[in-house]
Amino acid sequence: MKRTFRLGTTSYIYPDDILPNVRRLASRVDDIELVLFEVDDYGTNLPDPATIAELKTLATDHALSYTVHLPIDLDWRDARSFEKIFRALDATRPLDPFAYILHLDGRMLIGEPSSAAIAQWQSETMRALDRVVAHIDPSRLCIENLERWAPEFFTAIVAQKNLARCVDVGHLWKQARDPLPHLRAHIAQTRVIHLHGINGRDHQSLAWQARDEVNRVLDFLARAEFAGVLTLEVFNVDDFVSSQQVVAEWENGLL
Repeated sequence: MKRTFRLGTTSYIYPDDILPNVRRLASRVDDIELVLFEVDDYGTNLPDPATIAELKTLATDHALSYTVHLPIDLDWRDARSFEKIFRALDATRPLDPFAYILHLDGRMLIGEPSSAAIAQWQSETMRALDRVVAHIDPSRLCIENLERWAPEFFTAIVAQKNLARCVDVGHLWKQARDPLPHLRAHIAQTRVIHLHGINGRDHQSLAWQARDEVNRVLDFLARAEFAGVLTLEVFNVDDFVSSQQVVAEWENGLL
């Protein structure tokens, strides 16, 4: 089937910093997910102005877009969480990213949370998101589903705040969930899709995933004429090349 989406991967395919990765990947993908971090033990990889300038040039030269994976789960109990997110937004704003990917802190939702705990989490998360969307176009802020808790907990929040979604298909596979019902329900709000295989852990090559499972997802995206970004969210050369090959075989009708 014809591919309607932009195909991307992460900024950590090669064991190097963001800029060398983008230089090597720019001609091979349509989008690069800039995976940002800021942690006490390892410092930060937020791009400085010189790096941003070269990233902008590479984007222009290669018709490349960027998605930005924000550096920390949004924890309304921790002021540093907001500070790190705001620094990442400020650093990357000149790139005009196609989307920003955000994890919500769902520790309260693991297991079987009470209705009171769910209500508290939703209320506090909405207030926390109000602080974030004051700095960003909400339609570009994509809430990602994680493998440790159910995405249904934030469905109403995304709708009420007019946010977007990052549907991580690999996380749904890891939860032993069929991703198709989730995609059908939320494709209109989905700006980014993460795709990766499962082999003991997630973020492995798509080659580990049953081809019919991969086909069902890609066929659905083609039929839906999904025009967002599909990120092969893997983190080494072998996984990237083999995952890209799986998509190419599907596109050429070889799967």
